[in-house]
Amino acid sequence: MKIIVTERIAEEGINHLRESGFEVDVKLGLSHDELLEIIEDYDAIIVRSVTKVNAELLEKAKNLKVVGRAGNGIDNIDVETCTRKGIIVVNTPESNIMAAAELAVGLAFCVFRNIPQANAAGRRGDFRRNRFIGNELDGKVAGIIGLGRIGSIVATKLKGCNMKVIAYDPYIADEKFKKYGVQKCETLEELLRKSDLITIHTPKTSETYGMIGEKELAMCKEGVRIVNAARGGLVNEKALYDALKSGRVAGAGIDVLDPEPSYDKKPEEQNYKNPLLELDNVIITPHLGASTKEANYNVGTCVAELVADALNDKMVAAVNMPPMKHTDLSELKPYLEIAEMLGKIYYQTEKDTVQKIEVIYSGDLADKETKVITLSALKGFLDPIIKEKVNYVNAELMLKNMGIQLIESTNSNLDKYTNLITLKFTTKTRQLAVSGTVFAKEEIRIVDFFGYKLDFEPTPYIIAIQNIDKPGIIGQIGTILGASGINIAAMQWSRNRKGEKAVAFVSVDGEVSEEVLELLRNINGVLKATMIRF
Repeated sequence: MKIIVTERIAEEGINHLRESGFEVDVKLGLSHDELLEIIEDYDAIIVRSVTKVNAELLEKAKNLKVVGRAGNGIDNIDVETCTRKGIIVVNTPESNIMAAAELAVGLAFCVFRNIPQANAAGRRGDFRRNRFIGNELDGKVAGIIGLGRIGSIVATKLKGCNMKVIAYDPYIADEKFKKYGVQKCETLEELLRKSDLITIHTPKTSETYGMIGEKELAMCKEGVRIVNAARGGLVNEKALYDALKSGRVAGAGIDVLDPEPSYDKKPEEQNYKNPLLELDNVIITPHLGASTKEANYNVGTCVAELVADALNDKMVAAVNMPPMKHTDLSELKPYLEIAEMLGKIYYQTEKDTVQKIEVIYSGDLADKETKVITLSALKGFLDPIIKEKVNYVNAELMLKNMGIQLIESTNSNLDKYTNLITLKFTTKTRQLAVSGTVFAKEEIRIVDFFGYKLDFEPTPYIIAIQNIDKPGIIGQIGTILGASGINIAAMQWSRNRKGEKAVAFVSVDGEVSEEVLELLRNINGVLKATMIRF
């Protein structure tokens, strides 16, 4: 499979992908039109903040399975279209937060003390220090917009400078404000009117784009300083320019622009223009928020591992999946595996159209987060019948498009097992159910197959047999498989009442041909024989 990398990531990440067997093309500085011409050749794309993975690009990306964002923000990625097309979106939200927070604090020092301007003057031989008299951060009020991962680190560092820190974030609980010793502002206006420094740490969304404009800047203290090391466009650049010219804003530290220039072109190749570049009281850095050796290594290696895992159909914490409280996916892994196997059983053994699927969680699972386990079950259910790619991202949408109703339910009462996952399939004429459990945190078992009790460890290849309960059938099955060179690894029979129907799961070492299955079906008393591939 082929991966294209359009923006710089750590060489260690590139090496990891190549060592994992992927073909990797690193193509920096591509225009959008150039990328449109070649994107259909790739199974995955890795970007940072400049490349636009929009609907136009995704329409051309016929083979794309994964979009990897080396960093946190995903405003340059059309996540909705990716989800509809079953394309997994992964990012690395924790890998560069320290780097981003430190840059914001560094810009705060610069806009209070005029450090870059003084440095530039000194290099020109101008040492008139009275031209660069600034202000101290000590005792001033720092207003943080967005008290998330980065904002909370900035708060801690600015408190270390003896600043009084206030914050506005309508989505953060009061406990977090108390934890960091930050005064909560109930409105954005309250923060704007009180702050000597305003630093922004929110994602770019339709709600936050342009959140600081002409009206908001007019509310600020005379001589306020503003830092934006989050996303371009959160501060309206025209309004900021006017406020800087008038003196309402004394200085600004800007790491992100709207739109952004190309960060790989040489100066003589740039045709980027922005009025903010003309002002001496503006410090502009070329989107350095994640540009530390530590952060580059972290985001590059992390995004590479995520992309590789996603291409290998492993479970990853994708952006376009339900949020998971579990930080360790290994805890969920056995439940995901048994749920997917249970889902795969139906259309490998039955043909009637399913109208409704109910996923029932019993015992310990009744109190746990189960949405992603349900997605795993749906992925397994759809896999045998949908030729296009089906994964955790698009499974529920595909089910909905097929008109199949999904119900999740829980049952805390359970006698025999500590946990149980049951998939109940409803057709026009009947209901069929399969169940599985996890023992000792990692041992998975199928314990109910369409009403017959089992205790079977699933393997990659299983022959499912239904027969009349009478003597001699087991021997005939063994004889046919042996004569066909097929080794039986395990076998379990189950019946409800003597002399009626019985079912068997026969684990074999490899594929069984249709011809052999037909021989099994021709045994007197065998009603059905099908191959289940897990």
